[in-house]
Amino acid sequence: MQLALVINAGSSSVKYAVFDIAEQGFEVDIARGAVDGIGQKPRWQVKRQDGVEEKASVPSETIKDQKDAISHILAWVDKTYGLSHLVAAGHRIVHGGGIFIAPVRLDAEKIAALRALIPLAPLHQPYNLAAVESLTELVPHLVQFGCFDTAFHANIPHYAQNFALPRAITAKGVKRYGFHGLSYSYCVETLKRTEPDLAKGRIVAAHLGNGASLCAIKDGQSIATTMGFSALDGLMMGTRCGALDPAVIFYLMRENNMSISDIETMLYQKSGLLGVSGLSADMRILREALATNMDAREAIELFTYRIIREIGAMVAALGGIDGLVFTGGIGENDKALRSEIIQALSFLGFAVDDTANADHASRINASASKPVLVVKANEEIMIARAVSTLLHADKESQ
Repeated sequence: MQLALVINAGSSSVKYAVFDIAEQGFEVDIARGAVDGIGQKPRWQVKRQDGVEEKASVPSETIKDQKDAISHILAWVDKTYGLSHLVAAGHRIVHGGGIFIAPVRLDAEKIAALRALIPLAPLHQPYNLAAVESLTELVPHLVQFGCFDTAFHANIPHYAQNFALPRAITAKGVKRYGFHGLSYSYCVETLKRTEPDLAKGRIVAAHLGNGASLCAIKDGQSIATTMGFSALDGLMMGTRCGALDPAVIFYLMRENNMSISDIETMLYQKSGLLGVSGLSADMRILREALATNMDAREAIELFTYRIIREIGAMVAALGGIDGLVFTGGIGENDKALRSEIIQALSFLGFAVDDTANADHASRINASASKPVLVVKANEEIMIARAVSTLLHADKESQ
């Protein structure tokens, strides 16, 4: 047994998965879990492949910060499998900039380069890198690898990456990067295995969750995506506003005397479904409130409209469309949203199979329709595969 620990660290949570990577190309998913509520009311959970589940509230003084959370995870790995079997860790790192366009082994030099990218992703990058540093302190000799959400979009044409800004600003790295790349990579790998002909075609993939984006994919390559310079751009999201006229920011600063920090907090944490509904960022809660809460209805309508409108832009970038893929928490579970989107795209040759959609089948299009698939997001397996590949390559080169 050779274990790889996959880490996806945020400000108040650390999601993790454990894989057996003893045999390259046959990585085995053996456990997944999370530590949530860090610094407030910590909760720890894990579900093993054999069906065993463990959940527990943890005293707040026991898990005060991210390092404590990772220490708790390591203790469970040691108790369950033996820490001696842990050979590597892989991290989801949101921003790789224009430098890191493939998974890499992390060292002090690379971490310093990734730290320089914090201004490009201030609400994600610091926590991703803090997890690397915490794990280094806790298990000093453990090999660690970084996998980047921006990497999948690295080969988007330059004219689709650039903003219409002075060249001197573009040269400083102010351009479109795109995100959710690990999720889109998994969609492509899934289609290559299950729908090989479609995988060679023109696809719009919709990663819909608390963070949401679309990606235009042609022959397995990203052509365009809705997220841009930051994970704030594009679609309306759980708490993020999505695309916004920049003059709104000037107005809020001048007329409402809002600081940059206040505006940043509002756009990232108080807008989107939460801001419009005034109720929740959780689509399930909004659905339950539809009958009596008009603001909840308006939030869902706006969310749906923005997705449909931006799919049109992705189709234009592709020069047509051969298939549609839904992924992410909302994309995988909200049958009403999927149905409405597919019906709105009937002019492109799409139609929904109501029974398959209600059953959350992997293929939900009607018989005469272009393909519509639902792919359960699995960014963790992409990280585990990258770790396995790089680790085995290191051994072969020695």
